[in-house]
Amino acid sequence: MLRDMLLRPAEPDDAIAVARVHVRSWQAAYRTLLPDDYLDQLRPEDRAQKYNFSSLDPLQPQTIVAAEAGVIRGFATTAPARVPDMPGSGELCALYVDPDQWSRGIGAALVPAARSRLFDLGFRHAVLWVLVGNVRTDRFTGSIGGHLMAGAAQNRFGV
Repeated sequence: MLRDMLLRPAEPDDAIAVARVHVRSWQAAYRTLLPDDYLDQLRPEDRAQKYNFSSLDPLQPQTIVAAEAGVIRGFATTAPARVPDMPGSGELCALYVDPDQWSRGIGAALVPAARSRLFDLGFRHAVLWVLVGNVRTDRFTGSIGGHLMAGAAQNRFGV
């Protein structure tokens, strides 16, 4: 199923392809959780401008892409945690897979790569923020060893 999947660091030329996955994922996963007019106005061209895939600074977000036959199918972004009450923790800032590729194991393949990166940076725990009501992601987070913290918005998992 994922035999020909390549996991690699994102490169600057990947920005628009990553943004397409990002926007399509939001529009599919959050359709009943966020206003339709907000989701409908999301554009990959706008999103792509927010990425910096050229930074080598380990304290800045780093993105790993899952590519198949040269097409980016998903990505994971990691960084030090942005929450002040969890010093020394990492964060899985983003984990998105193109909706046409859901349930193929791409997210499950990206998680160990993200964990490895966080571990290499010295983190032993990480957080992943989940939009309240996102049942699909709640189930997935549980499958990777995450457990709910701080209500229904934050999950923590071991690196």
